Amino acid sequence: MGTNFEIMLAKLVFKIGQHFRNPSLKGWYLFLKKSEGWSIDQLEAYQLQQLKDLLNAAYQYSEFYKHLFDVHGVAINEIQSLDAIKKLPVISKNDLLIHNNKLHTQINFDKIFKANTSGSSGASLKFKREESADSFNRASIFRGYSWYNVKPWESNGYFWGFNFDRLSKVNTYFLDSLQNRFRLFSFQQNELKVFTKKMKNTTYVHGYSSMIYGLAKFVNANNLQGFPKLKMIKGTSEKIYESYQREVKQAFGLKMISEYGAAETGIIAFECKQGNMHINMEGVLVEEENNEIIVTNLQMRSFPIIRYRLGDYIKLASKEKKCTCGMQHPILEEVTGRVGVEVFGIKQRYPSLYFYYIFKNLAKNGLPLTYQVHQKVKGQLIFKVEQELTANNLKILQQEIEKYFKNDMIYTVEELESDESKNKKTQSFISNLS
Repeated sequence: MGTNFEIMLAKLVFKIGQHFRNPSLKGWYLFLKKSEGWSIDQLEAYQLQQLKDLLNAAYQYSEFYKHLFDVHGVAINEIQSLDAIKKLPVISKNDLLIHNNKLHTQINFDKIFKANTSGSSGASLKFKREESADSFNRASIFRGYSWYNVKPWESNGYFWGFNFDRLSKVNTYFLDSLQNRFRLFSFQQNELKVFTKKMKNTTYVHGYSSMIYGLAKFVNANNLQGFPKLKMIKGTSEKIYESYQREVKQAFGLKMISEYGAAETGIIAFECKQGNMHINMEGVLVEEENNEIIVTNLQMRSFPIIRYRLGDYIKLASKEKKCTCGMQHPILEEVTGRVGVEVFGIKQRYPSLYFYYIFKNLAKNGLPLTYQVHQKVKGQLIFKVEQELTANNLKILQQEIEKYFKNDMIYTVEELESDESKNKKTQSFISNLS
């Protein structure tokens, strides 16, 4: 974290950058710190007002939504409760891609940012996001940081992409320096050592959970523990396996917390210190429909996201479940997997969600595994497991697999190379079949 002078300088640089890039961020942050203490009635009243404003803007300024609502016979003035949103049609990623220009609103904003999705689950989506919505999203992240007494300008390690050309790498170094941030550009031993040394004075680390896990294994293997200033380890964009948590806790003395969201929806949920993922109610309206998440972004007007099928299976906690942290925001219990990727047996088809349950059951019974499943041929699966399995553990895994696929699948269990896919988002199931 450095000397007091270094901390003050980092804060000054951050604040100056924030003032020019995100002038409304401070106001949003103060609002969110206040609203985190609201009752559920206050939160829902705010959501309803935001929803009404969003629908009016979308109908008036977006050619796509005007046509969509008219075709479905939806009068937006009929939406007088949060439940009434179900009268509106659900949209998909394809709608955002195919109707991109018509979906953007014809509103003149003072400042617009270009945004895009990673494309890891399909084609990359490009869209425009106004400064207010961008600042709100960043403020939502910073509110989550505040729960761990973390300031965004404090020294932080970042695990994201690192396959850059020379010019991009220089630009990345420059932007990182403005945010008091450093990152890995490869998983070579010498870079891991440099990164780990920097972490001795670091307040928080964040990014792809698989990359944080990889670093934790390096720390443990080389007995490099000892990070006294570390307050928060945040994994995002990927599933956090129980096997990750054990390695991370051993390496850093902290569990990896979770942030859930998407570029087009904004932050959906953030984990509090009690271990519960709270829905970011001020920013999104979340529905659970047949275990799938339907998201409405309540803040963005430049590219409205209304009843959007994000493509994840989720599990919401019951309304009666309350968190001891005191927040009334509903709890997202699990993000259980991606929707739409089918597994082909010899005779039948299965949801890829099966893999989530297979390995969740194993973790519950004391066998947490890091895995990846591949399918290249119908009726055949390759289970790649990173941990070395005893004969008994292999038998337990085989029994769990056969419980779900019975005699309809031929499978093998192989070793998962620990350095596979270190420069990209890790997928738990990879299918070469259409």
